[in-house]
Amino acid sequence: MGFNCGIVGLPNVGKSTLFNALTATAAAEAANYPFCTIEPNTGRVAVPDPRIDDLARIAKSQKVLPTQIEFVDIAGLVRGASKGEGLGNQFLANIREVDAIIHVLRCFEGEVTHVENSVDPIRDTEIVETELMLADLDSIEKRIVNTEKKARGQDKDAKALMPLLTRVAELLRDGKPARALLASLDPTETKMLKGLQLLTAKPVLYVCNVEEENAGTGNALSAKVAEMAAAEGSGTVVISAAIESEVAQLSDPEEKAEFLADLGLEEAGLAKLIRAGYALLDLITFFTVGPKEARAWTVRRGATAPEAAGEIHTDFERGFIRAETIASEDFIGLGGESAVKEAGKMRVEGATYLVKDGDVFHFRFNV
Repeated sequence: MGFNCGIVGLPNVGKSTLFNALTATAAAEAANYPFCTIEPNTGRVAVPDPRIDDLARIAKSQKVLPTQIEFVDIAGLVRGASKGEGLGNQFLANIREVDAIIHVLRCFEGEVTHVENSVDPIRDTEIVETELMLADLDSIEKRIVNTEKKARGQDKDAKALMPLLTRVAELLRDGKPARALLASLDPTETKMLKGLQLLTAKPVLYVCNVEEENAGTGNALSAKVAEMAAAEGSGTVVISAAIESEVAQLSDPEEKAEFLADLGLEEAGLAKLIRAGYALLDLITFFTVGPKEARAWTVRRGATAPEAAGEIHTDFERGFIRAETIASEDFIGLGGESAVKEAGKMRVEGATYLVKDGDVFHFRFNV
């Protein structure tokens, strides 16, 4: 599993259309009325990575198993969601379960009714963010009351947590998301913040849904979103959900490439989303390659070799001995494992080795 992203936004901004395009299914109904998505729909798609195809071809692997990304299409949010308006309580509960937030913003005019009766992505961002901050503030204030009681009873964990709770509460009251604190926290505080499961602590990627003719360049509205995102350290991707829906219906790769080329696009929006998502969560890919299968795996940047082994099986991490390691560019460039060994390019790494993007591993372990 790569990572888990919740697709959020106001009703009728194109969330379900994008979800259907990304997963190439009709599981989420896209319709011209609010709350057409009642239950969160989940879909997994393969992460496109040309390296795994090259590795499999060279190793003559019978199967190619790319890593996956999971998208969750969550019901639209409206003003007052933090107080239970619309499907607010359900929305907030569902969003707590995801690793990152893909916030879809409408950056096009059109016949589809906007719940706010006008198109303004910056305003829409503020509506959603405000509801999330209000929900977080309510949660933090309740937590402060309980933690203060424990701290007065000399509970060490409570005493350590109180300063962070106070800082978060002050930040939220100032109208800023909890993730704005991350840059100033040490590793222990960062872990404590994550344990609070705050909605506004999650990383955000803004997806600007534009007209077909502006899919490659964006428009004035998406430019405003990009400026806002840059100021807060978030990412932005420009996509036309309408184009993605059409691309999803094409099964032939050459036909897809020709369709995109006719529109002046080099790639589908899914590839852009995945790259931006990886950057957002600071994830990297490693590979295992053999005659049976070539497989891609995802780990956080900074993971050790035993942690990577644990992605395959907990026994691999528990009994880790060493990792026979080849850079994927060497494997591909030299033509396989034997040639890499002959060239002296295979390395034996221990438990403290930090995984690099593109590493090809063969783990040795003993349980």
